[in-house]
Amino acid sequence: MRFLAAVAATEAAFLARLSAARKPPVLARFDDGSYLSRFGALEVRIIECEITITTSRGRQTGLYRLATNLLDHHRYPASDLVSLYHERWEVESAYFAIKKSMLGRRVLRSKTWAGIAQEVYALLSAYQVLRIAIADATETTPGTDPDRGSFSVALRCARDQIVQAAGIIADTAIDLVGTIGRAVLDQLMPTRRLRISPRAVKRPLSRYAYKSLKVDRRSYTATLSINILTPTISP
Repeated sequence: MRFLAAVAATEAAFLARLSAARKPPVLARFDDGSYLSRFGALEVRIIECEITITTSRGRQTGLYRLATNLLDHHRYPASDLVSLYHERWEVESAYFAIKKSMLGRRVLRSKTWAGIAQEVYALLSAYQVLRIAIADATETTPGTDPDRGSFSVALRCARDQIVQAAGIIADTAIDLVGTIGRAVLDQLMPTRRLRISPRAVKRPLSRYAYKSLKVDRRSYTATLSINILTPTISP
């Protein structure tokens, strides 16, 4: 738990999965089914849940135990946090956006560690700014999921603004949506469907491995069911 304590020390929020073997003490229960616990000096909320994924291939159920330092169960209900954890795979979309959309699959140009660090921080900063612009734009339209905002559209529009040297002098009126936001809202993507894809090794140790293994690489439309488990208070 040293890692979680280190993350909390930076004042960042975390939502992490714990080992099923670990049984944290139950200090107090909350109305949403989560409970207060403690790892050393670190107070956390624990959420125990049962997640069932149903596809055309059948049904699969797993038990999850999550820990977070978001202690306000009214502001951050357990069901919302579990749904958020289910979207953790979207970090792969961020990697793709940086490597494919921003870099065009090109390698970094720097030959020194300092130069590489500078390029990486520049990429991450630009990516974060564009994502903030997308989130701010979609928030102006109630009920719009930020996932529907196209990163490619935002990136192209930002590049056009730089080429045209537009918006260098700030206007007296602050435009919260902005040119990038309007471009994103004009070209929203369809609502994303819940799908799953079995894990598979992309590059086997042997080029003959797939001759003896049948790897299912198809994606399946799925439905998700979440059941929050309520523990008993430890004596």
